[in-house]
Amino acid sequence: MKPLAEMAEAVLRTADGREKTALSRGFAADWQAARQEGAIPEVGTANPPLHPARPETPELLSPRDVPRRRPGTPHGRIALLHAVAHIELNAVDLHWDIIARFTDVPMPLGFYDDWVKAADEESKHFNLMCDCLEELGSHYGALPAHAGMWRAAEDTVEDFMGRLAVVPMVLEARGLDVTPGMIEVFRKANAASAVAALETIYAEEVSHVAYGSKWFHFLCGRHDEDPKVRFHALVRQYFHGALKPPFNEEKRAEAGIPPDFYWPLAEAL
Repeated sequence: MKPLAEMAEAVLRTADGREKTALSRGFAADWQAARQEGAIPEVGTANPPLHPARPETPELLSPRDVPRRRPGTPHGRIALLHAVAHIELNAVDLHWDIIARFTDVPMPLGFYDDWVKAADEESKHFNLMCDCLEELGSHYGALPAHAGMWRAAEDTVEDFMGRLAVVPMVLEARGLDVTPGMIEVFRKANAASAVAALETIYAEEVSHVAYGSKWFHFLCGRHDEDPKVRFHALVRQYFHGALKPPFNEEKRAEAGIPPDFYWPLAEAL
């Protein structure tokens, strides 16, 4: 088995979404099988690209140029699923990138167990969204997508704690806030496949946010820093804009993020 960081880099350098996620799931299965047998696989080192390989489509647009989605129409629901597919594909790369990029920081094997599992689940989520799009006669790449999805990775390319603060603890936590509303959109449209897929994503994303919180707190303990103070400073440094309520306080708490972490960063109501 290759060192884990090399596997992560291979995923990042694969462009096609279905191929990327197949590789991701295969590598995750190899790592998990080795760990279940009691092995201590090599993490190694890698040279990850600054930007992951991407397919020729979708066309990536500035956020202000992406057409507004109107979920009350069939086309609007396709656009919503396409946007989620795009988020999930970026999440696959974000989770492999955190493995490959910060190997200079010694971490327990449990850190890698968590992020391999998260990357595997994000790969499953992307494929679920692609299946839903194809069921509706569309596909990933058929519509333009948000060009700014990788910005958090670029901004935190040299800051491990910043990456943990902004990606799982802000961006993925935002998914916990908005996914219930999306599920309701597809439930009203009697779109059973989309409802089931989004419910799977919603259930599994809690653990991804929790991994971020767990390892952020771990590093704060290593450096004898107050996690809340450090989190606020990093989010203000790297996240562009205020956090937007309403917040899913129950699921955020389940993921280990209490209200005093995010409410002081929220825009005024």
